[in-house]
Amino acid sequence: MKSITKLLYLALFSFCILSCKLQKKQEIQAVEKPSNTAIIPVPKLEDDSYDWLVRHNDILEVKDSLDPEIVLIGNSITHFWGGDYPPLKYADGRSRISNGPNSWQETFKNHRVLNLGFGWDRTQNVLWRLNNGELDGLDPKLVIIHIGTNNTSETKNARMNTAAEIVEGIAAIYTSVRTKAPNAKIVLMEIMPREEKPDNPRRIFINETNQLLKLYAADKKIILLDIASKMLDSDGLLTKKVTLDFCHPNEAGYQIWGEALGPFIDSMGD
Repeated sequence: MKSITKLLYLALFSFCILSCKLQKKQEIQAVEKPSNTAIIPVPKLEDDSYDWLVRHNDILEVKDSLDPEIVLIGNSITHFWGGDYPPLKYADGRSRISNGPNSWQETFKNHRVLNLGFGWDRTQNVLWRLNNGELDGLDPKLVIIHIGTNNTSETKNARMNTAAEIVEGIAAIYTSVRTKAPNAKIVLMEIMPREEKPDNPRRIFINETNQLLKLYAADKKIILLDIASKMLDSDGLLTKKVTLDFCHPNEAGYQIWGEALGPFIDSMGD
């Protein structure tokens, strides 16, 4: 009887040791696994040619009186397209000429448009801005979201995210917009092509991210708009015919985007 009891104690002791080791291993893995920075809201991360916080405050001052029909959310690609609300300006307050004024006017005409594009913004910056009032109290008919390209960059201020992390960040933005603007039609853009050649690692990475974005949009029955084929030539090159720097569209590039958005803008009254 004593030997059986002793064996039971030994078995119980061994089980406790194994349980403790397993718990310790899980704790170590939890510490080692990096959090998805793409979904953790943060304000400005990078310096740019404008004042990030001033632009945020300009939006808070103008958004309610503007009562926008259309809201654009994004990074510098959206920021520098155009619009007067908020006004484009440099860090010292001087007015800045937009990169696509003609296509902006042709695309949006007399519609009231709020431009929530911020140069250098990642998904986490957009989440912070949405959490801090930029869309609160508005009832737009159309919201256009284009974000994610800056999450493919590695800087001293933020790490590059994985494709899955970027899509999770975009999904968090979509959910926030849907909650704050329940009546709006939302058009989600695939991340636009970047870098000149199709075999560039960043271009390949963006393509991989867009493939995951397609799966997300299909699962949630979300409108996902892809204009890559119209921006690239027959060899898959992104040229300066449509971009300024193999990333930011020029007037011709914005014209492509504007034409793709046309049907959604025309249907706002339906």
